[in-house]
Amino acid sequence: MPSLIDIRRRIRSVKNTRQITKAMKMVSAAKLRRAQDRVIAARPYAESMQRMLANVAQAVDEQSEDDLSPLLARRPEERIEILVITADRGLVGGFNANVIKATQGFMAEHRKSKIELEMIGRKGRDFFRRRQAAMSGEHVGLFQKVVRLEDARDIGNKVIERYRKAEIDAVYLIVNRFKSVMTAQLSVERILPVEVPKEKQQIDYIFEQSPQELLAELLPRYVQAQILRAMLESSAAEHAASMTAMEAASKNAGEVIQKLTLNMNRVRQASITREIIEIVSGASALD
Repeated sequence: MPSLIDIRRRIRSVKNTRQITKAMKMVSAAKLRRAQDRVIAARPYAESMQRMLANVAQAVDEQSEDDLSPLLARRPEERIEILVITADRGLVGGFNANVIKATQGFMAEHRKSKIELEMIGRKGRDFFRRRQAAMSGEHVGLFQKVVRLEDARDIGNKVIERYRKAEIDAVYLIVNRFKSVMTAQLSVERILPVEVPKEKQQIDYIFEQSPQELLAELLPRYVQAQILRAMLESSAAEHAASMTAMEAASKNAGEVIQKLTLNMNRVRQASITREIIEIVSGASALD
C-alpha cells in the first residue's frame, strides 16, 4: 500500500495538471471565437464565387465548343495529389487521427494510382514521413498564427501549375471542417479539375472582358479560395477539438483527485487505528 507522502505527492501532481488543462481550455476557447468568426465570414465569399464561376462557365460554353480551360480538363486519375490538412500540435483528441486515417483509406482505394501528398500541418507531416510516403511538399507552422490568404495562394498556385503541366491528373483535399464546438466533419473532396455545377442558371452579367478571359482569371482564384476556406475550417475545428479535449482532461483529473483523496483518507484512518491498537496493547502489557 502506498504511503501518505506518495499519495499526497500524486494528488499535488494531478492538481497541477488540472490547472494546466483548464488554462489550455480557456486559451482554445478564446482562439476558437476568432477562428469561428473568420470561417463564417469566408463561407459566403466561397459560395458567391462558386455561383459566379457557374455563370461564367455557362457563358463560355454557349459561345465556344472548345475546351473551356486547362483547369477543367478531365484526365484518367493515374497521378493524384492530396492536400492533407492536420494540426501542428497534439492534445486535440481524434482531430489528427481522423484525417490521417481518411488519407490512408484513400490511398488504399487508389493504390493503382501514383499518389503524392502535399502536407499542411506538422502532425500529418511527421506521421507520413516516418512511413516514407511520397510527398510533394510540406507546410508547417501555418496554424501557429492567423491563417493568411498568401499561404493559401502559394499552395494553390503550386498545385495549379502542376495540373496545367499535366504532372498530376487530380487534386483532392482531406480536412476536418468546422461544424460545431463538439463536432467536426471530415471532408474528402476534389478541387482539381474544378467541378462546375451543371444546372442551368440565368446569366445577368455584362462582360467587359470576354467570358473566356474572365474564366481564366476566375478559376485559379476559386481554387485558392477553396484552399483558404479549408485551412480556416481546419483551424476552427482544431481549436474546438482542443477545447473539448482539455475539458475532458480536466474532468478526468478531478475524478482522479477524488479517488486519491478517498484512498488517502483510508490509509490515514488505518494508520490512526493501528497506532491506537499499539497504544492499547502497550497499556495492557504494562498492567
